[in-house]
Amino acid sequence: MLEVNQLYRILLQHMGPQNWWPADSKIEIILGAILVQNTNWRNAAYALESLTENTELEPHQILNTKLEDLQLLIKSSGFYKAKAQTILTILTWLNRFDFDYAGIQAHYGKQLRKSLLELKGIGEETADVLMVYVFDGIEFIPDSYTRRIFSKLGYSGTERYHKLKQKIDLPQDFTNQDANELHALLDNFGKAYFNSKNNGDFQFLEKYFVK
Repeated sequence: MLEVNQLYRILLQHMGPQNWWPADSKIEIILGAILVQNTNWRNAAYALESLTENTELEPHQILNTKLEDLQLLIKSSGFYKAKAQTILTILTWLNRFDFDYAGIQAHYGKQLRKSLLELKGIGEETADVLMVYVFDGIEFIPDSYTRRIFSKLGYSGTERYHKLKQKIDLPQDFTNQDANELHALLDNFGKAYFNSKNNGDFQFLEKYFVK
């Protein structure tokens, strides 16, 4: 069975750096992480584009937007009523710290992930994405593609996010950039391998899959 560090090196060798998250600012990352919940990136991207056109993704403009108007702007992402409330909740929380991400990380320290999970609408996957891509933390993000890959590699506990996360310890020398790349590589491998009819370029892992 491949260890995480071996898997990471193989993916990186074959696929190269992924340069994730696809965004121009941390606010865009935060909004994208919320909008993509329970939908695909295309639908989330439409919502982000609508938000950009109407608010320039300026957090105070979003906070000053009426809830009903915000819901309409992000309707393409689905579950838009809940997501609009989550957006306002997290932006209000961030605003308490003047959007000083380093200051927030310093304030909460090791309790930051727990504090994110206490915000209504922020689940484990979204919290981990924010930890890695916004707060420069080191977390394993076992999203749906990652769980499918690890299942094929013979790991147990892949049926639930928290179960696989509990089983995986990232290498002690992992940096934030490593955590970033590992998630991006796994996600992009999964999209290509499981969804593409022509996935020949992504068969390099198959020799490690449990038959």
